[in-house]
Amino acid sequence: MRSKTFANIVSAIKLGKLKEPFTERDFRRACPRFPEGTYRAFLHKHARGNPGQYSNLFERVAPGKFICIKDGEV
Repeated sequence: MRSKTFANIVSAIKLGKLKEPFTERDFRRACPRFPEGTYRAFLHKHARGNPGQYSNLFERVAPGKFICIKDGEV
């Protein structure tokens, strides 16, 4: 089951509200209804190679910049 947060990010990309690669700030602007701590925590927690071995939903392509891994599932 996909998380609502990831589904909102994918939707924002499809609608052109969020362009890849994106930053936490871009994510905040495109999806403004999440609690403040979500923006940083979600991207880093689900980036490929995360130390907690959470699902890989994003790839870090530069410091602070992410792209979606399109087939990622939560």
